[in-house]
Amino acid sequence: MSLEPLIERCKQGNRKAQEQLYREFSPMLFGTCLKYSRNRTEAEDNLHDSFMTIYDKIGQFKAKGSFEGWAKRITVNTVMQKYRKEEHLNLVTDNFEEEVNVEIESDHANISLETLLGYIQELPNKYRLTFTMYVLDGYTHQEIGALLGTSPGTSKSNLARARMILKEKIEMKRNIAILGILLFIIMESCL
Repeated sequence: MSLEPLIERCKQGNRKAQEQLYREFSPMLFGTCLKYSRNRTEAEDNLHDSFMTIYDKIGQFKAKGSFEGWAKRITVNTVMQKYRKEEHLNLVTDNFEEEVNVEIESDHANISLETLLGYIQELPNKYRLTFTMYVLDGYTHQEIGALLGTSPGTSKSNLARARMILKEKIEMKRNIAILGILLFIIMESCL
């Protein structure tokens, strides 16, 4: 079945159509939820809440853009709203005039995507959300500020701090690997 009739059936409250819509779009939206969540369980909860909102608001979808984009926007907004309600965001009030640019050097580029996602999920909420929205999803600082209820300057500050934390974690992992190799070499030479 094509997408348009499926959406129309969902608008009518058809449970089988909703189930099919879930099967078709949940992998993509789960990826979005994973980026914004602290762990897999929280991402699953966020996905569930997002689909409840999608089903509730599907009547507002007017097919003026892609359904995927609309559903992703609903998902991001649902997650942001959840964090605002639970007051997980103790946002930094520093207002940096210029964004501090902390780049991860190219010698760290060999880190696995799974490891990097784990580091991102370990970030405090305010940093994780800002980093994910700006770096992974391409939001502007003005858009992030509007979604999180902060200023663009706070968004820039949170992004800079997130980058610094990630850089430190990557460097620590690299240093631990180097120490492991050195220890192995020492142990081999003692035998």
